[in-house]
Amino acid sequence: MKTRLIASIAVGAAVVLGTTGCNILAPQATTIDYSASDGVNVPADSGPLHVRNALIVANEDGTTGNLVAAIVNDTTGSLTLRLEVGEGSTAVRSSVNVPANRTLSLGDLANGVEPLRLDDIDAVPGSTVPVYFQSGDGQGALIQVPVLDGALEYLAPLAPTPEATVSIPATPSATPTPTASATPAS
Repeated sequence: MKTRLIASIAVGAAVVLGTTGCNILAPQATTIDYSASDGVNVPADSGPLHVRNALIVANEDGTTGNLVAAIVNDTTGSLTLRLEVGEGSTAVRSSVNVPANRTLSLGDLANGVEPLRLDDIDAVPGSTVPVYFQSGDGQGALIQVPVLDGALEYLAPLAPTPEATVSIPATPSATPTPTASATPAS
């Protein structure tokens, strides 16, 4: 009788441990931080500004791209986010000023906020580009930012467009002068 009792307790314990043991050994997916969108989030050590969902929408050859991101300034002073896109002497440097207690959404076209245009970069769609983000007295963070193209409907308005070029002729051209013409009498 005691043997049956001990055996049933052992089987019950094995069933309980077997069905709940996964939670002991495997990490819970809900505790892992990740970027739940096309872009990436920049870690807090980049400075007091928080950069969320950063991505680059580039043209087909990857020479021009638009940086799209939400930049949150939850401080009481205006701050500047400094960026270096690429590495070495060919890095493209830029900066964005964010007012105090505001969120600046680069690429929020509905509210008139254009994305940050980056010329002369090497950002082929489908790749990632190293971007260094730094603000305030933060040490900065180097993040691999994904590069997309405007093929998807919601990214199409964010794709870079060729800038209009103004050409000035080397020599002034003669301006045609109007001539009088005879009009038939009525």
